[in-house]
Amino acid sequence: MPAVQRIIGVLGAGSWATALVKILTDNGHTVHWYVRNPDHIEAIERHGHNPRYVSSIDLPLKLLHMSSDLNEVVSACNLLVIAIPSAFLHQTFGALTVPYQDNQVMGVPMKNIGVITGPCHAEEVALERLSYLTIACIDLKNGRAMAGLLANNYIKTQVSRDVIGTEYAAVFKNIYALAAGIAHGLGYGDNFQAVLMSNAIREMKKIIKSVHKLKRNINQSAYLGDLLVTGYSVFSRNRMFGNMIGKGYTVKSAMAEMSMVAEGYYAAKSAYKLIECKGAHEKAPIACAVYRILYGGESPKKVFKSLVDQLD
Repeated sequence: MPAVQRIIGVLGAGSWATALVKILTDNGHTVHWYVRNPDHIEAIERHGHNPRYVSSIDLPLKLLHMSSDLNEVVSACNLLVIAIPSAFLHQTFGALTVPYQDNQVMGVPMKNIGVITGPCHAEEVALERLSYLTIACIDLKNGRAMAGLLANNYIKTQVSRDVIGTEYAAVFKNIYALAAGIAHGLGYGDNFQAVLMSNAIREMKKIIKSVHKLKRNINQSAYLGDLLVTGYSVFSRNRMFGNMIGKGYTVKSAMAEMSMVAEGYYAAKSAYKLIECKGAHEKAPIACAVYRILYGGESPKKVFKSLVDQLD
C-alpha cells in the first residue's frame, strides 16, 4: 500500500513554533500554520519573517498556509505539531469544534502521540547551528516517521519510547533552569551552579521514576542534555526569568519585562502538586524551593540559604 501523505500543521507562533516551521520548510514540506492573531499573520506575510520571535528566520511564504482559524488548520491536516505554551493549551483547544481523526476528549491514541524534545534552542536553529532532537513515541514507526520529517544537515534526530519520561523531564528542566537563574541573580557562582545542576538531574531522575518506572538513561540528551542547555544558555528564557527573580524583581514585573513565556513559572505549580501527591518533598528540594519563592512569596535569599544545606 502507498504511504499516507503527511499533511503537516504547526500550532502556535512563538519562538519554538517558528523554529519548527523553519526546519519543516527547509526540508521542503508545506506547512499549515495556526497563528492566533490575524495581525500577526499579516506582519509575517509583509516582512517574510516572524517579527515577534526569532526574526532572523526567513520564512518561505510559498510553503506556508497561515490561518487564525484553529478548526481550519486542524481539519486540513493529518499530523499536528503543537508548539503552544502548556499553560494555554486548554484555552486554545477549547475553540476546537472539528474532530481530529479518532480524537477522544483532548487526546489521540497513545501510539499517535509523540514528544519532540531537545536540547535545542530556537535561536540556534535560526543560526543553523548543529542541534539534536529526540522524538519520543511508543510506536517507533511513527517516531521514526516524525524524525525523518525533521532531520537535515543541521538537525540530527533520534527516537525513544519514553513519552512520559521525556515530557516530565521537559517540565522539570524548566523549573531547574529557573533555580539556576535565581542562583545567578543572588550572586552564586559557577561552582555552586555545577552542584545545583548535578543535584537537579538526580532529583529529576527520582521524580520521573516515581511517576513512570521505565528503563531509561537519565544522562542521555533528552534528559541531562536538555537540562544543561536550559540551565546555562544565554537563550534560556527560564534562566532569564529566574535571574530577574534573584535580583529582586517581583513575578509580575519579571513577566512584564519579558516578551516570551517562561514555562517554568507555570510548571513549578503543577510540579509541586505532583510532589505533594507523591509525598516526595524530601526527594525534590530544588523544585520545592522554586515553588516557595514564586508562589509562597518567600525571600529567594532565605530559601536558597536553606537549600544549600540540602545539596551535596
